[in-house]
Amino acid sequence: MVELPATIQNSAGIHCRPSACIVKALSGYPGQVTVISPAGECDPRSIMELIGLGLGAGSTILIRVEGPDEEEQCARLVELFETHYDFPHRNLGQDTQAILSDLGAKPRNG
Repeated sequence: MVELPATIQNSAGIHCRPSACIVKALSGYPGQVTVISPAGECDPRSIMELIGLGLGAGSTILIRVEGPDEEEQCARLVELFETHYDFPHRNLGQDTQAILSDLGAKPRNG
């Protein structure tokens, strides 16, 4: 098990679009992942639970990962939670994977 702290850097916090990026980045990861905040904890593969934590700018969280490549996965999540999301204009049909690519995130193979 690996635990790392992260501080939300995005000025608008972790709202719908950053949450979608985090959920997408975790798709297919077979291990256990938990985000722990003062408001509670959740599995960040649930966009509703993640948004429900109300993570605003400056919020400090703890990310816990247990499973394959847990150190790499945990560090990747810290990076995503600490990203300054400045979303470019999206064209019709452009999906979350394009946003992750714009942010430099590498797709994870199942």
